[in-house]
Amino acid sequence: MAKATWNGVVLAESDHVQVVEGSVYFPIESVDESLLEDNPLHTRCYWKGKASYYDVVVGGQRLSAAAFFYPKPWPLARRITGHVAFWQGVAVTR
Repeated sequence: MAKATWNGVVLAESDHVQVVEGSVYFPIESVDESLLEDNPLHTRCYWKGKASYYDVVVGGQRLSAAAFFYPKPWPLARRITGHVAFWQGVAVTR
């Protein structure tokens, strides 16, 4: 079971994650979306495509751009469609 936590709160938990380049991608249905807010940041990966970001907000504290996902990943990364990964201080355990 993989779990993502920040400030003592579980953000996501699942047995069905995808691991790509060391990042653990959780199926969106396993993520507590009430703890995520859109962030305007976008980046590009040469083989995954365009990434979008969320801020993580727990107990009034915000961790900017700490969750990311690929809305339309390129073909080589299609297995992360509908998945969210965390970084920037979010603890992910497996």
